[in-house]
Amino acid sequence: MKKIFITGVTGYIGGSIAVKLLAKNYQVYGLVRKDTDIEVLTSMGMHCIKGDIHNENIIRSAIAETDAIIHTADSADDAYSVDNIINTLQGSGKTFIFTSGSAIFGGKENGEKKDFVFTEDIPLQPRLEMVSRVLINQHILRSAQHNIRSIVIVPTMVYGTGLGLKKESIQIPSLIKFSKEKGFGVYFGKGENIWSNLHIEDLADLYILALEKAKAGSIYYAENGYASIKDLAHKISEHYHLLPPQSLKVEEAVDRFGPAGGYFGFASNSFCNSDKARKELGWNPQYNSIENFI
Repeated sequence: MKKIFITGVTGYIGGSIAVKLLAKNYQVYGLVRKDTDIEVLTSMGMHCIKGDIHNENIIRSAIAETDAIIHTADSADDAYSVDNIINTLQGSGKTFIFTSGSAIFGGKENGEKKDFVFTEDIPLQPRLEMVSRVLINQHILRSAQHNIRSIVIVPTMVYGTGLGLKKESIQIPSLIKFSKEKGFGVYFGKGENIWSNLHIEDLADLYILALEKAKAGSIYYAENGYASIKDLAHKISEHYHLLPPQSLKVEEAVDRFGPAGGYFGFASNSFCNSDKARKELGWNPQYNSIENFI
């Protein structure tokens, strides 16, 4: 495999993977919508395909020209794009790496701590709000029966500076911005809910190892550390010289970040273990402190 097609190549995760792939002499084909982005990415050595993830003809053409597809566009809830990709890949033996998200572990705990650690072997019984994500993951993994080398990666809270066009992640920058506006580090409810986390470069390395080594039908949870939202609020207050952290009602998180972001992104637990990736792929993440990053 030398030609890799990436959706979401202008994004935080996809762009970082693309840069790492180029450094390893892969040819990167990226799905891009804006002409200005095409100019920048072309100058970086990427092949750009102009189009949208829901344009079936463009996706089929791109898959036909490449050896593997890494799907990092905002896709965790998008069954339409997944269905098109799988239908196109059937019988090809090509690799399909899908990006899920660890909100699937969330129990809508409203800031309460739940220190149960999920591994890939534990069957999930997701809340109603996350059922579609789990069903999409399962559908992708089952596609291995149709001669698709299907792989699912489940990132946790990602931090660090992106290597591509998009430099910032979502959760930590959002929490910092909200805290600055309030004048104190914010958490929701008790803020004791735990999120596993990992650095963007370690995550990009995991995608490449999965591309090179993973078996068809594999799923990998991605983490290298954990912290409670209250811990992060303390660190934000300290670093940005704000007032001591304060609790806000979960409803304020929902008003600010929407239902999924409020209930699951900042007030639920997302605690997992990534020993499987370390053992099967030889993944050896280098960064282990989200607090130091803040």
